[in-house]
Amino acid sequence: MTIDRRSLLRTSGVAAAGALGVAALSSTAQAADSGPTDGVTRTLLQEHPSPAEGWETVQTLVQIPRHKESGRHSHPGVEVGYIVRGDVLMKFDDRPSVRLRTGDPFFIPSGTIHNAVNVGKVTTMMLSTYVVDEDEPLVTTY
Repeated sequence: MTIDRRSLLRTSGVAAAGALGVAALSSTAQAADSGPTDGVTRTLLQEHPSPAEGWETVQTLVQIPRHKESGRHSHPGVEVGYIVRGDVLMKFDDRPSVRLRTGDPFFIPSGTIHNAVNVGKVTTMMLSTYVVDEDEPLVTTY
């Protein structure tokens, strides 16, 4: 699945979560049989042209409830991130997993398939900034 960030810009809140293929964050308890990405939200904060022609900078706030995950995905450019709150295990297809805690920065190279799994006791909040090819979808899921 791919996400068109131009469509995402025209959405917000629950609609943005739906455009990303994830459920909106809810204050109600998740059903016992809910999927691993249910409740995950990605909020588009800003988007700007990059100084390099053909590239753009996109910033999002990702929230992952306890016992949930972002789902395996990649981006057509680098992701530079910061764990605002919580604990995640960042799993990669091509390298060992990395444990990240509140205050930790992270960097994910272009095209790297990864999955952020909340292994903490609170909803994880991650600030992610992408420098991506403007002609490619922001997210490709696997």
